[in-house]
Amino acid sequence: MPYKKHKQYRLPGYDYSAPGDYFITICTKNRIPHFGKITKTKEDAIIELTAIGSYVNDCILSIPDTYKEVTLGETVVMPNHIHLILHLPYKEAINNKQSSLQQIISPHKGLRPLVTGSVSSIVNHLKGNVKKWCNQNGFPFFEWQGRFHDHIIRDSRSYNRISNYIANNIWNWANDENNKEGDNFRKDICT
Repeated sequence: MPYKKHKQYRLPGYDYSAPGDYFITICTKNRIPHFGKITKTKEDAIIELTAIGSYVNDCILSIPDTYKEVTLGETVVMPNHIHLILHLPYKEAINNKQSSLQQIISPHKGLRPLVTGSVSSIVNHLKGNVKKWCNQNGFPFFEWQGRFHDHIIRDSRSYNRISNYIANNIWNWANDENNKEGDNFRKDICT
């Protein structure tokens, strides 16, 4: 029986441990608003974080402590997703060659171990820490969406546009595609 083919979520052939800036979005499963709720006034818009949302925010802010030399750009915790910009520094090349077992299991695509300090490694660590904390603190129902969205930021214009989007995301919650109560909600992305 052939192995089930999955949709390609990462840019094929791209080294996600390469130095650069990455825009990351991670959602809760079924877009359930576990992290808090948005409160707006004429002057301000804020998110009132739940215990889970506060822990998620703390985990995001601790990424530079866990991954030395990795820095954060703009970040935001929304009711059912998070946005962050990761800046990965230059480092020596790592041998990503597949082992003989990996070549037997999946010779073309390759099941590869996570590269320490790569985008996938950082996101996996973040999601795992939050889920573990939730299980230990009375929130076993919390689940992440299975994958995450990334965008490789290629220039300063794109970086500024994305930073501005993240900074204003709370103000734009009513039009957010992840807001189930909004007009732009995308049911096709709920998995």
